[in-house]
Amino acid sequence: MIRKYKETDIEALLDVWYKATVVAHPFLGNAFLQKEKKKIREVYIPITETWVFQNEDGLDGFISMMGNEVGAIFVRPEKHGQGIGRKLMDFVHQFHKTLEVEVFKDNKIGRTFYDKYGFKIIKESIHEETQQDLLRMRLDS
Repeated sequence: MIRKYKETDIEALLDVWYKATVVAHPFLGNAFLQKEKKKIREVYIPITETWVFQNEDGLDGFISMMGNEVGAIFVRPEKHGQGIGRKLMDFVHQFHKTLEVEVFKDNKIGRTFYDKYGFKIIKESIHEETQQDLLRMRLDS
């Protein structure tokens, strides 16, 4: 089931984020990931509207929105391919006609997901902190 994020979800959310990030972003170093983990807890989650996908075993995924921008969408790696990411995206898409997202060009998992969902590349840039190629994608409906 999809429900609104609660502060008591933070540790489970960070666990999902970290495990999924390591799989999707093998090109990012541990020092960067540790800084991002702190930012997620202290900066990003407090300023986003976040929804979690939970089943009887616990939290399996989440999506964080900043207006119509998908700030984050992550699913436990062992749950990939089970439709959780699509359910989360479908849920927020009902509130936003247009969605945008930034994704690292080398994030093959994320790119495949966004491509299948119908997002199109609208801009390419460089992520300053990592010097990795970054894509801005948009879904219009």
